Amino acid sequence: MKRVAIIPAGGTGSRSGYSLPKQFLKINGKEMIIYTLEVFQRSSLVDAIVVAVHHKYIMLMKKLKTKYGITKLKDIVEGGGERQDSVFNALSSLELNSSDLVIVHDAARPLLPLKVLNNAIHSAQKDGNALVCVKASDTLLKSSDKTFEYIDRSEIYYIQTPQIFRFKDLSNGMTLAYKKGLNGTDESSIMYAAGYKIYKAEGSHLNFKVTTADDIKILKQLTKISAK
Repeated sequence: MKRVAIIPAGGTGSRSGYSLPKQFLKINGKEMIIYTLEVFQRSSLVDAIVVAVHHKYIMLMKKLKTKYGITKLKDIVEGGGERQDSVFNALSSLELNSSDLVIVHDAARPLLPLKVLNNAIHSAQKDGNALVCVKASDTLLKSSDKTFEYIDRSEIYYIQTPQIFRFKDLSNGMTLAYKKGLNGTDESSIMYAAGYKIYKAEGSHLNFKVTTADDIKILKQLTKISAK
């Protein structure tokens, strides 16, 4: 069984206010996407990596691969207009057996613990797929101009990545999504809509998605601490 990671990183950073897409911002001297890729490089359970980037950044990604010795990065493909398109482009570049595993992970989740990754892969090998998530711990409120309602958090989970599926299943699910005109926010929503049962795997609060300026500040502090 082969296990291939897809890292969608097709954003251009046009709305971030930075001169580069956030995945290429240097955090304590190293590009954010490299922190992400190094986790997969270290995992003995990952055979290869494919990254999808905007065509303007393909050469930069090639240089970073060489600079940091990301030897498992086997292909760099052009990203699409949406995350779903980037994942599909990378998926279409793969030649895998139907039961091989595809591991999709956000480029902007650079602190994925190796243990979480490996445990999710083991879970997917057993159950056929794995959705990494963490149980909600905050008090949850649903509110608008007319409503103010507290939500029972006992069955609420925050969905993260990686999200892992068999190659044939993910290919079928994404093809069906395009036929139906479904633009999923992640792979699990696409696969659920296609009728697949999804299995949860334990995540980590360290595995947060870097979205805001505050997230970048937190990442800088955490990577500074880990480097000591």
